[in-house]
Amino acid sequence: MRPKSDWLDALPRTHCLAEFSLWSANLIGLEDDLTRVGNRADIYHIDVADGAFAPSLLFFPDLVAALRKKTAIPFHIHLMCADVVLLSQVDQFAEAGADMISVHVENTNAAEAIARIKHCGLKAGAVLRVETPVEAAQPLMDSLDILTLLGTKIGVKGQGLDPAATGRLGQAKALIAGRGVSGRCILAADGGIRLETVPLLVAAGAQTVVMGSLAYGAPDLAARMQWLQGLR
Repeated sequence: MRPKSDWLDALPRTHCLAEFSLWSANLIGLEDDLTRVGNRADIYHIDVADGAFAPSLLFFPDLVAALRKKTAIPFHIHLMCADVVLLSQVDQFAEAGADMISVHVENTNAAEAIARIKHCGLKAGAVLRVETPVEAAQPLMDSLDILTLLGTKIGVKGQGLDPAATGRLGQAKALIAGRGVSGRCILAADGGIRLETVPLLVAAGAQTVVMGSLAYGAPDLAARMQWLQGLR
């Protein structure tokens, strides 16, 4: 199952989008959780880490390929991988069913990886660690479909939002506005996503947020999505 080719442009522009992070789903019942949340997610966010670039080990291509058969909601692969394996990971996840792949600005071969993602016919994105200056993304901006700013340290769950996160989103919004090409580039916030922080992030410019327990742990997911979509 795959989304339509124009899925990115078809995403709503009038409210905050929701990326559901599979890292926060029931890891021994992923298919059940996909069924449970239904079509509430605009995008499924799939973190991939090699244990070197980020202190975690997750997810792998075979799992993505299996999940691809279960949903047509777009898959956004966030690669947290060292330079030496980055290009091979792009190839593997493209084959497994990714619709969009983001690499880190901190990768020295980020531009090459983004060109490879585009060559695969996929949407491409860049991610900034919380300690990396936002302007470091400038050389990549004209090639991006999404720019994601981490609001917490990379690869560690359950942290509070960094105080600089909202100001950084404002800087990133200006980078997107100053791009030399037309076309949509979504500004995303990832990390520290809580009931009290999401309104601040959206007000600062975030157009999508990566939701973990805020989605999967919601007592009423329909109401939670209505709340999110009401934010401006």
